[in-house]
Amino acid sequence: MRGWDDLYPLPVPPSWVPGAAVGILSLHFIQKLLFPYFWADLRYLLKVLTYGLRVEMYRLQGRVVTVLDKFVKLAEKQPHKPFLIYEGTVYSYQDVDRRSNRIAQVFLQHEALKKGDTVALLMGNEPDFIHVWFGLAKLGCVVAFLNFNVRLRSLLHCVSSCEPKILVVGADLLGTLEEILPNLHKDVSVWIMTKDSTFPSVHTLLDKIEAASEDPVPVNRCSANNLKSAVLYIFTSGTTGLPKAAVISHMQVLKGAAGLWAFGATAEDIIYITLPLYHSAASLLGIGGCIELGATCVLKKKFSASQFWSDCKKYNVTVIQYIGELCRYLCNQPVKEGEKDHKVRLAVGNGVRNDVWREFLDRFGAVKICEFYGATEGNICFMNHTGKIGSVGRTNFFYKLFLPFDLIKYDFQKDEPIRNKHGWCEKVKKGEAGLLISKVNAKNPFFGYAGNKRDTEKKLICDVFKKGDLYFNTGDLMVQDHDNFLYFWDRIGDTFRWKGENVATTEVSDVIVMLDFIQEANVYGVSVPDHEGKAGMASLILKHNSSLDLEQMYKQVVTYLPSYACPLFLRVQEKMEMTGTFKQQKFRLVDEGFNPSTITDPLYFLDNSKKAYVLLTKEVHEMILSGKMKL
Repeated sequence: MRGWDDLYPLPVPPSWVPGAAVGILSLHFIQKLLFPYFWADLRYLLKVLTYGLRVEMYRLQGRVVTVLDKFVKLAEKQPHKPFLIYEGTVYSYQDVDRRSNRIAQVFLQHEALKKGDTVALLMGNEPDFIHVWFGLAKLGCVVAFLNFNVRLRSLLHCVSSCEPKILVVGADLLGTLEEILPNLHKDVSVWIMTKDSTFPSVHTLLDKIEAASEDPVPVNRCSANNLKSAVLYIFTSGTTGLPKAAVISHMQVLKGAAGLWAFGATAEDIIYITLPLYHSAASLLGIGGCIELGATCVLKKKFSASQFWSDCKKYNVTVIQYIGELCRYLCNQPVKEGEKDHKVRLAVGNGVRNDVWREFLDRFGAVKICEFYGATEGNICFMNHTGKIGSVGRTNFFYKLFLPFDLIKYDFQKDEPIRNKHGWCEKVKKGEAGLLISKVNAKNPFFGYAGNKRDTEKKLICDVFKKGDLYFNTGDLMVQDHDNFLYFWDRIGDTFRWKGENVATTEVSDVIVMLDFIQEANVYGVSVPDHEGKAGMASLILKHNSSLDLEQMYKQVVTYLPSYACPLFLRVQEKMEMTGTFKQQKFRLVDEGFNPSTITDPLYFLDNSKKAYVLLTKEVHEMILSGKMKL
């Protein structure tokens, strides 16, 4: 009897197949061993190329498609889809489109706004921030986002630097308006988001919105002729001390809006925005990203650690935005049952510490942390598409072709890049910290700061590696490891970061020296265990025969500075140390910190519970280190 194999003989593969299979497996093994991130890099690179080609195709067709154009198209395509959810109220794409049309119509009828005019916006997180922003953009205006934490002199500086025709103020910021109104330039027309006003010569907006038409304004008002033209001013703190208006082009808005898509978000996602809308992270990456996807966003008036996860569950949030501090606040909340019972799959942001990153994942579940790096005004961006803990992004040969950058040697004492005997800057080795600089060219321009040519020029470094080359100075020190991952190391210059905000030391110093008993103030940031960034500390020199008035000091800083910029620690010294270039010496002070056991100078601490500066004793110092004293 014949066997089964005789009746149905198995086909014999050609002799080369086993060899080919072994070859493929060997290549796969070699790729995993030597190029473990090849496929992740390739996927990310293809995404970047796809988006770039799409924009280039528009340009070749003679079309300039902006984020606002995309929003208007979505309002036609999916009018009833929720675009914005705020305090339980749902605003569809059509709702936001129509209300922004009303606002555009109001300003079209009541103000002689021309295309390209600037309008400053001083509002908190609320739907009308977006309505006013979009309405003004439909008129072809450049909108300046003002930081509502900034007050008095600094706020007046912000308004004057962007030279607006109009200032729009939210109903909850009328107190701030009252402070600056007497000194506001008379040519600035002020509008407030109320139906009536007690201020002289101030216009009301809400009553006029209700009476306005929902018809769109003429398309030629908002149509952009060039992606490099300015569309926003977003204020950033720099080494000069006062906020600077970074010029944001249509191209930068498009790039920012592509961030969520590049990390893998889709139209089905629901994005939770708790960061302030005047920040580029919330406005460009958050709102712009939502439009790029055609998704839905949940907007929060103000971040609340205690309500964060309950909001995520309530609204079925799938994507969250963060800064490093935000993640730490969430980890510091009391542990509750069901903390992993949510639908959040992506967390997009920057500045999270390694230990917080790990704790966040352990505690809140399989959320992909999408860390990125980018300055508001910068022309360079990194994205950690692999999820490598601690890294802000990854680079390779192809990435540097599109976004050329380098890490160069930096002299911390002289506070400038190191140049060799030939006058050229030198690159650091892998594993060494260096100043991040990015090449400025036609494809990666630097647009600078509005009305501030001097600070624009200060951000550029010329003749770096050869005569005539030009680079943007990020002011950040980075490290690139042997696997080409990049890590943030520190900030240079007179700026440090606290509570997710940049604090300019010269601005704080200027406020302190206004006191009649202060001769000189040297402000710097000091590390506090288990806290992101650096807390503000001021070394003070008192005037001859003067004593430190702690009550006046407290009143001065809380009146003139945002809460995050108020120095937490004071140190009274006899003599101010200077560098060889006659700058205030900060490095030794930073190293010494605020430890009363090692510092013989009088030290004081800003106790928010007592609303006063108190003596920093060893006991208070221990309470701060243990976390019992809230900062």
